[in-house]
Parts: sequence; structure tokens; C-alpha cells
Amino acid sequence: MRAEFPPFRSADPVEGVHLAQQPPPESGPENSTAHAPIDTSVAHQSRIYDYWLGGKDNFAVDREAAEQAIAAYPPIVRGVRAQRAFLTRVVRYLAGLEGIVQFLDVGTGLPTANNTHEVAQETAPAARVVYVDNDPMVLTHARALLTSTPQGATSYLDADLREPEKILALAADLLNFGQPVAVLLIGILQLIPDSDDPHAIVAQLVGALAPGSWLAVYHPASDIDQLRVGEAVRRVNARSAGTTTLRSYDQVAQFFNGTRLMEPGLVQVQRWRPGVAAPDNGEQIAAYAGLACKS
Repeated sequence: MRAEFPPFRSADPVEGVHLAQQPPPESGPENSTAHAPIDTSVAHQSRIYDYWLGGKDNFAVDREAAEQAIAAYPPIVRGVRAQRAFLTRVVRYLAGLEGIVQFLDVGTGLPTANNTHEVAQETAPAARVVYVDNDPMVLTHARALLTSTPQGATSYLDADLREPEKILALAADLLNFGQPVAVLLIGILQLIPDSDDPHAIVAQLVGALAPGSWLAVYHPASDIDQLRVGEAVRRVNARSAGTTTLRSYDQVAQFFNGTRLMEPGLVQVQRWRPGVAAPDNGEQIAAYAGLACKS
């Protein structure tokens, strides 16, 4: 059953939210946001990912970090592309077979092919999608994330995952948290160090969701191909403003506490399919993925 929504409010924009009906003003790399300028002297994860995905929204420092990581761990490119495929499968499954029409995508990254709203609204035209990111480069391209079907809606929040209360409060302008919502944490939790207690952050987000809501997680692994993966991360961290924290299978599984993992459970990302794992062909990608429902 699809969710029932309160009337859409667009008369008074909430600070930090740009609604599809009111796209943000044009801006360029030199003055993309009033919150923080784009720093091209250090690499940024979203721009590194953009390079790995074949995009052009990156700088020399990002390309250097990306190539250094590839040299240390060549499968990293396959892993990033498997991450995008996982996102597509999850959204298509939820919007199609589970009837989910509300999505909270935290750690959006730069627009690319098969963005969440495109996949969701292709299956469920009335779907509502809230994107969350705090990268000025992403804000520069937010207009591309704010397109929507006439029946649906999208919005963008300039916020950090470490601000779950802010995210929930601002997202409520578009999403009805009294109805099921799918929270997508795809390639973001590794950027939250243990000192910020990422498990508590996820628990707070899940705790605010209605029964029947979903949680999707993709996270790089610390216990697969440890030497090469560890070296790749060390090289990226040495060139980036933020740091990446790898986690083990058990540590990633803890993000799903209080939910019910659907089959095939928590598996290497390239093997995740809704309901059954893809055959094991011997390929190893150092990342775990899973989808769970809140009862």
C-alpha cells in the first residue's frame, strides 16, 4: 500500500532545503555555496567517486588520489560501480515490489546515471526523494537532483550525516515519517569515524522511522583483501580532507540492529540481489551491502 501524504508545503522554504518547485540559484565552482567554498587543494570523496565512475566533475588532486588508490587496489573501480548497481537494484525493488514512495538518500554524491529519484519515479511516479549532502560541489549540481515527475517531488538538504536531528526535521517538510521511508546510506558511513559513533547515528535515524520502513547500507570492508585495500585507503586519506574508516563484516552488520535483513542478508556488494545472492564466481570486492526492514 502506498503512503498517504500531508499537503505539500512550498510557500515557506525551510532553511537548508531547496525544493524542486524552487530550484537553487545558478552558481559556479568559485561561489557555489555561502556555507563553504570548494577547496581544490585537497581531494574530496564525492569527486574521487565521480572520477572512478567516469565523470568530469573532479580536480587534479581528486584524480591523483583516485589513481593512487587504483594502483594499490585495482578492483576498487569495479567496487564503486557495483555500489551504483546496488543502489539501483534497491530503489527499483522498493519502489516496485514493496510500494515504497519515500526515500531519504544521505551522502548523495555528485549526480550521475540512475540517480535515486530517476529510478524511483520511473517505477513509482509519485515517489518523493530527499537528498542529503554537505559537499559544496554537490550543492553546485543540486539542480540536476531536483528534477521530478509532475506527480512526485525531490529536495536537497545541505546537512551532515552527523546531524541526524537536523536531517529528520528538515526532511519532514517533504517526507511523512508517519509512513514508511527508505533510508539509503550508500558509501557514506565509512566517512564517519568511530569517535563520532556512526552506529548510534544510524540507530537514531532508524528509530524515527515508521514500521515497514527500510534501511540500505553499502560499506567498504576491512576484512577482505586487507593489505591492498588498507594501502588504497591510506593513500586516499593522505590526500583528502576527510578520512575513510574500513569496517569488518560484524561491524557493518551492527548498523542493522533492530531491523530484519532481507535475503540474501549482508553480502559482498556484487552478489546482492533482492531475495537471493548472485552466484559466487570467485570475484572478491571489498565491500558489504544489505537491505533491511523495520518491523
